[in-house]
Amino acid sequence: MRVASESLQIGVVKNMIYRKVLALAAAFLIALSAIGMASAKATKNDDNEQRSLQSIEPLNLAILIQDDVVSQVGNELGVTRDFIRSLPQGSSVMVGYITAGALQVRQPFTTDLEKAAKSLRIPQASRASAPFNPYVEVLEAMRKFDTSSTNANAVLLISDGLDTSRGFDSTAAGHTLDIDRTINEANKRRIAIFSFYAPSVGLTSYSHLAASYGQSSLNRVSNETGGRAFFQGTTGFVTFDPYFARLRETLNRQYARAR
Repeated sequence: MRVASESLQIGVVKNMIYRKVLALAAAFLIALSAIGMASAKATKNDDNEQRSLQSIEPLNLAILIQDDVVSQVGNELGVTRDFIRSLPQGSSVMVGYITAGALQVRQPFTTDLEKAAKSLRIPQASRASAPFNPYVEVLEAMRKFDTSSTNANAVLLISDGLDTSRGFDSTAAGHTLDIDRTINEANKRRIAIFSFYAPSVGLTSYSHLAASYGQSSLNRVSNETGGRAFFQGTTGFVTFDPYFARLRETLNRQYARAR
């Protein structure tokens, strides 16, 4: 009887272990399935994101790049070209560089999006190419928009946003004469300014305070002109990928085509 009882207990234990193994295996398979579905959904979302701008109204878009931003910005030309190509048919794009002296227009407004995409070049990333301040040349660029066009107007400004032309202190952050002029001119012309923060080879590449001032300026300019500023902290530069993802979401909401 004792042997039979022990055999019965062993059988019960084995059965419990077997059930636990089956439960763990089932949980593992469910987890793998969920990961697979999430991956497929992410891929689908990425594809949708690339096509999402086809559902917005055509834009007149000036892409302005500060020429003394850090050299890593040159690695982002591919995603910037992809963004230009993803704009809806009928859009017009200008590409310009904010550099020492005056605005350098690499490509005047054109509806040939491939031509506009190919006009992008690597920024000089040199202090010799630093502008007086970025906003003077943003003002110059806004005067090149076609006032007779029925498209919505927007600027994508890639800059450190810092204006030290009239001093470097907390009272100047976001509140200089040229920033005020830029906001007023953009609102007068109905141009929304979207901005990507990227440090320059000057102050904003090593001073957190300068980077903070620059971001505050971009934030004010974008917010007060109907655009949006995108940045990730003040400790260097990573990639434009998340900026473009969030910009697409914003454009999709702001310029959705009437159905």
